[in-house]
Amino acid sequence: MTTPRAPGDAAALLVSEPVPKLLRDLIHERTGLYFEPERFDTMLEKLQPRASALGCTSYLDYYYILKYDENGPEEWHRVLDAFSVQETYFWREFDQIRWLVDYVVPQWFSRHTEPLRIWSAACATGEEPYSIAMALQNGGWGHHPIEIIASDASEAALAKARAGIYRERSFRSLPPELRAKYFSPSPQGDVLNQEVRNKVEFRWANLMSPSDYPDLRDLQAVFCRNVFIYFSAAAITRVVAAMAVGLQPRSHLFVGASESLLKLTSDFELQEHQGVFVYVRKAGS
Repeated sequence: MTTPRAPGDAAALLVSEPVPKLLRDLIHERTGLYFEPERFDTMLEKLQPRASALGCTSYLDYYYILKYDENGPEEWHRVLDAFSVQETYFWREFDQIRWLVDYVVPQWFSRHTEPLRIWSAACATGEEPYSIAMALQNGGWGHHPIEIIASDASEAALAKARAGIYRERSFRSLPPELRAKYFSPSPQGDVLNQEVRNKVEFRWANLMSPSDYPDLRDLQAVFCRNVFIYFSAAAITRVVAAMAVGLQPRSHLFVGASESLLKLTSDFELQEHQGVFVYVRKAGS
């Protein structure tokens, strides 16, 4: 059965009954994102502008572009932009960052002189890695060899992160004195100072493609928060296994407060430290 649909736009695109599932499965395979049938309309709404821009008359046309066309790999970047969720803010779930600053970092430098490496995976517009950088600076660790790598699959989000300009919604949890210390007002928004911005290296990476981050090894901490709520269990298992390869034994994986890896991995042990839940990389696994 084929019916016209026009999700969010007056120009209808044809959608035949199996196509939403085909698109869902392809998107899931490539990105980890999973849409239940009741959310197919949302999925199509997000894809519609791109399909129309490419002159498609149906979602099946767009499916063929994504799966078979020579320009498909580039189009996937636009798909990932379309699905990007940029709802984040400074000092979000800060107890985990405090644990990093007060426990993980001192423990590392009490035994090592080489750099401590932190990965902020799926960093969106940069509030998380910049929060880590500010917290480290404020905690007296600003001159220690600490590398903060931040990645996201949305080029649009990364462009905003690199610009370091933020509006009011990003500051809902940041203490006012830190906003005054690290930001300067401008007509476009508050600008993060260059010293903090220089402490974060941004790069593009799709978490479902470990070949995008082969050099992320010898990590002591990974923050992958409020990402897995959009993934299937199979996709989470696959991504966490790839992250485990890059984490040293006894290193830390931080996920969102509403996320759980129980029954999805045997590489990590869930621990609680002063009310903070963290997954610790098992030795020898």
